[in-house]
Amino acid sequence: MYPAYWRLNNDLSSQSPAAIAQFARQYSGSVMAEKLAADYAEVKAGSGDYAAVRQVANMVTNPDRSERCALALGFNHGGDTMRALTEKPNVWLTTLKQPELCNQLALELGSNPLITNSDRQARLKRMLREGKTGDIMALSSQLGVPIDYSALSEIQLNPTAFLNRFANQPYSDINQSLYLYAIGRLANKSYREAAMQLDFDIKQDDLRPSHLLSDETRRYAYRILGVQRMNHNTDDGFNSEAVDWFRKSLGEPFNFEESEDYAQAAIRFSRWDDVIQAVSSMDAEVQTEDIWQYWLARAYEQGSDAGKRNLAKQIYQRLANKNTYYGLLAKDKVGQRFDARSLGGSALPQVSSYDRARVMQDPHFARAFALYNSPASSGYANREWNWAVKQARDNRDNNLIIAAARQAYDMGWLDRAIYAIDNSDNAVSLGLSHPMPHQDAVVRYSREAGIDPAWAYGIMRQESRFVTSARSNVGASGLMQIMPDTAKYIARNLGESYSASRANSGDTNIRYGTWYMGDILAKLNYQPVLATAGYNAGPNKAKRWQPVYGQLTADQYVESIAYPETRNYVKHVMENATIYSSLLGQPQPITQRMGTIPTSF
Repeated sequence: MYPAYWRLNNDLSSQSPAAIAQFARQYSGSVMAEKLAADYAEVKAGSGDYAAVRQVANMVTNPDRSERCALALGFNHGGDTMRALTEKPNVWLTTLKQPELCNQLALELGSNPLITNSDRQARLKRMLREGKTGDIMALSSQLGVPIDYSALSEIQLNPTAFLNRFANQPYSDINQSLYLYAIGRLANKSYREAAMQLDFDIKQDDLRPSHLLSDETRRYAYRILGVQRMNHNTDDGFNSEAVDWFRKSLGEPFNFEESEDYAQAAIRFSRWDDVIQAVSSMDAEVQTEDIWQYWLARAYEQGSDAGKRNLAKQIYQRLANKNTYYGLLAKDKVGQRFDARSLGGSALPQVSSYDRARVMQDPHFARAFALYNSPASSGYANREWNWAVKQARDNRDNNLIIAAARQAYDMGWLDRAIYAIDNSDNAVSLGLSHPMPHQDAVVRYSREAGIDPAWAYGIMRQESRFVTSARSNVGASGLMQIMPDTAKYIARNLGESYSASRANSGDTNIRYGTWYMGDILAKLNYQPVLATAGYNAGPNKAKRWQPVYGQLTADQYVESIAYPETRNYVKHVMENATIYSSLLGQPQPITQRMGTIPTSF
């Protein structure tokens, strides 16, 4: 199928839906049939050919975010408003960076007849906060209170001038929106100045017999301050004023970004009632996620209500059934211990000859292995593999997943063996999901650097999935993903001349990486959570996230790390290291491993 795919994909915009459909029929059930149809939908949605999008929509069964938005745009323009609205929860209120087709969908959903004025008002507030001029003008017109571009442009240039004359203007719905837009623009420049302005305006307004600022506007103005304050934690340090501003905004519905910011701020400062408020403001489905269940339990156990404390124990008990970051934390709460031996330890699973044969009889796994052994780009082999795992998971065929993962492991394709186990529902094998290649080198160099080998493996698994040739888009290389400048720094401190090829080689990369981990650990109070954050984001960032006064429990520090990538990285590394410590015969519970975060001074 690949030559046909490459030929069609080479000029996708000129292809007809019929040509795509024929390919999909000929190679039905394959990942490339799925990919070609999905790519085609994106291209056609981008050019506005929504009829073509609709003709291939049913051929796409596993779309990514941009592809889902492309399909929804096709439905929205084809009168299938219900199917278009399936993407509303993901795009309508978000202000985070998202694919351009998703921005376009959010804009165009404003005209969908099933979108209510309450929906439009909720999105308008977020667009006013972010200063999205086009969205503001479209939504305000749909709400019957059109805002001119000239008014927005004038405020953009000088928000303070508008705020100064606001008190002399009569109450109007448009002015409520313009006030939020002005506070948003001022907060972009200085949240401190915006806070002073808002407090002053409310005090003045309270002296008036008839308010110029509605309660709704006041609340959302404080919401703007809370979100903006959370965006400056790395530069300005953490401050509980963010929690206060979010609390003053209660009564206004939260989108997920806002409720997550509120929760993280409250967690940082042990404002447990606010943690409960923040979690309860999330969508019901989001509240059930492990992260928020854990923090809900943490909040419940702090209070004096015996019922809530008992509920916290029940939540911990439920989470403790998992061997994830939050599951391991919950285990410690209920007195359980992770024991790798109960899951087979590092022993590899025995695979029957029947299941081994089935792997190569499965067209998806067979293609993945064929591509892996060919000169083709690794991206094709990985895509086939991931699709094969998905098909086996959908069929609940854990034996096939384990057999394929074992075969990948045996040939050194460790990252896909890990992927197979991590992305299955019930296939468990620590030997496959947490392999320990180069064990002699990892243990020896870790001990020389004065660090825990389990932590080194935790870093390595997260950084490269044990792909020796791994290279990131910012230039980090090797098993430990070391940046060139960092490798030069390490070589200089070790008294060696720098060589890029040597620094990236397996043995030297491990030696350099473990030395650097020890170097960061020494600079960061010998605190492994700080050092893990420092390995990912740099030691100075990790220091900036430390508490200014007193100590902080490590789970609170991790949850309030300002960079989402680093926050998730630290969680995964701590989870990995806890599992590896058990595999290496020196088990250490995650809470003990993470310890306490000291003050930055």
